[in-house]
Amino acid sequence: MIAFKDPDLADRRWVAPLLAAEPALSLEYSFAAIYLWRNIYTQQIARFEDRLLIRVVGSLGPAWLYPAGSGPLATALDAIKEDAAAQGVPPLLVCVTGEQRDAIEGACPGRFAFESHRDSFDYLYDVNRLADLPGKKLHAKRNHISHFDARFPDWTSEPVTALNVGECMDLERQWNLRHLAEERREIAAGEDTISEESAVLLDALEHMDQLGMEGVLLRAEGRPVAFSLGGLITPECFDVNFEKSFGDVQGAYAAVNREMARRVRENHPQVKWLNREDDMGLEGLRKAKLSYYPDILLEKYIAREVAP
Repeated sequence: MIAFKDPDLADRRWVAPLLAAEPALSLEYSFAAIYLWRNIYTQQIARFEDRLLIRVVGSLGPAWLYPAGSGPLATALDAIKEDAAAQGVPPLLVCVTGEQRDAIEGACPGRFAFESHRDSFDYLYDVNRLADLPGKKLHAKRNHISHFDARFPDWTSEPVTALNVGECMDLERQWNLRHLAEERREIAAGEDTISEESAVLLDALEHMDQLGMEGVLLRAEGRPVAFSLGGLITPECFDVNFEKSFGDVQGAYAAVNREMARRVRENHPQVKWLNREDDMGLEGLRKAKLSYYPDILLEKYIAREVAP
């Protein structure tokens, strides 16, 4: 039986080379994503030969990601099938990219049926386009930033470091409390009620150096008003994992989006793409991501084993 384990920070040393051996632009294939969402999706990992097995538990029940790495793919898929049998479920692969679908079909012709899953598509953007916001299509984004400039002519941008990470955490806690209040949840005076998303983000901020993450913080009138945090998936693709501001600070989201793109371009000149992740099927989030006109809408599939 394959021994799966909860990921911990020390696992990055052996996981990262396996991810790098078979790079994918998909958000699931960074160690930060594996580690940070370990509790939300009961995410566990195991090494099988020179491939990484990742088991997750989501809305479809136990499922597995494509086994990144090198070496025979068919035997890794057999290992997933063995683990699925131990879980009492059929083997199910989720978030499979088009290239991974083709690799599976090449290794195991006709073994799996593939179903496109729109809610898990990633939104990828040319880093230069988000850094410069050229053309008519992005005119509205430039206008939002102009409003931000007019209201806060002295606003500044700075990298997230050990000196200001605590301020990012405070901003996130304030955002979380406002969000919960808007949902009309009862919060006792002084109670530190944290949503799952906020818990993940606070974890990311606390361990950002160990996870290879970096970010940008915006200040207006001397106080933090927005920040963004992410990290490399591949040398050419940077994942923007988190972006936070208050909805009543007009233009802050557009400004921090642009500043993050500029900082990535400056720090990683080899990066071509910003992956701003999926929309989880949320209508508002989908509209917001489409409003930046993605250069690549990274299609993903669910793969189900076909009965013999």
